[in-house]
Amino acid sequence: MAQEVVNPDEQVVLGEEIDRVRLLTLNRPRQLNVISSKVVSLLADFLEKWEKDDNVHLILIKASSLSFFATSSFISICAISFSKKFFENASLCHLQGAGRAFSAGGDLKMFYDGRTSEDSCLEVVYRMYWLCYHIHSYKKTQVALVHGISMGGGASFMVPMKFSVVTEKTVFATPEASIGFHTDCGFSYMLSRLPGYLGEFLALTGSRLNGKELVTVGMATHFVPSEKLPELEKHLINLNSGGIDAVNSVIEEFSEDIQLGEDSLLSKQSVLDECFSKETIVDIIKSLEAEASKEGNGWIVPILKGLKRSSPTGLKVREGRKQALGECLKKEFRLTMNILRTKISGDVYEGIRALTVDKDNAPKWDPPTCEEVDDSKVDDVFRPFAMDLELQIPEKEENRWNGKYENSVYATSRATGTTN
Repeated sequence: MAQEVVNPDEQVVLGEEIDRVRLLTLNRPRQLNVISSKVVSLLADFLEKWEKDDNVHLILIKASSLSFFATSSFISICAISFSKKFFENASLCHLQGAGRAFSAGGDLKMFYDGRTSEDSCLEVVYRMYWLCYHIHSYKKTQVALVHGISMGGGASFMVPMKFSVVTEKTVFATPEASIGFHTDCGFSYMLSRLPGYLGEFLALTGSRLNGKELVTVGMATHFVPSEKLPELEKHLINLNSGGIDAVNSVIEEFSEDIQLGEDSLLSKQSVLDECFSKETIVDIIKSLEAEASKEGNGWIVPILKGLKRSSPTGLKVREGRKQALGECLKKEFRLTMNILRTKISGDVYEGIRALTVDKDNAPKWDPPTCEEVDDSKVDDVFRPFAMDLELQIPEKEENRWNGKYENSVYATSRATGTTN
């Protein structure tokens, strides 16, 4: 497995027990709460334990506080979204993240450092997607308090929750396609269920949504000003119940009505639907170019520029709509492992290098254009693995916590290297 830069004494996830409430705190604020193997394992252990505990009624998820942006010891998915624009311009579970970020997503440095070792990141990928299934299907009430960056896999701790509370500082994006990767951690399922073709737009462009926009499209449940979050947290803990109506009433006391500005991209959805409903990425770009030439559509220009800077291979790896959650996660697991194995292209590592390692912002994509991408190779990365090599999603409720990595063929045969 790829080596992670983690202090063995660092408590990357804090779990607190307060009567019938359980509080999970993502606790790597200096690293923007990027997702490491240790984070995934701890979250899974806490959530399984608390789901099986009849004394647990409510789970809250949040992030710890630190007025600090980042250090250079990690690379996360948020660097993709912010790298150029930013610098140029239980019954109830509560999940919260610390400081400037709820969670900035996967630790790309871990993937990059493991690029020369066979399947070095397989374990953390398997564990993360398996955890995503259980977050979606969790049996007790969960509340995510999301303040700051929530991107890529980090947003998978926000969107599926029964209640997800966002603020004026919340920023969401799924910018993976720009580096030759794909939308993962269940977002092939979640984005495909957004209105019209908004999901395709977000997946391909990595465009950002703010807190109010997230509530508007149904990816968050409530908008609460950040100064009210501490008091909301206290009220939820004092509620000491996971009753849906009771929890909703408490949050409603602190939430505000949503009014989007005229500059919101959601006000342009008819144009986005027209363009992103096209069959191929080449046709999508042509449609955007045609719309950009019309008066008043200057807002399309930066979207086009972003698409044309992105990995052609990453843009071609488009995932199907309206599949069940389990099938989406299995497919994402295949895609991730095949992309990391460079079955289609080495663009994912080139993208990480250019944007976050050397920071030259000049990736050399292979191939360099969408027209040159071999569609047969794209088809190959979607092909199912042998049954025992697939992500093991439990099919029966009584066995819903089965299928763990440690019981998989990957764990038992890891030493022999026979799983490819």
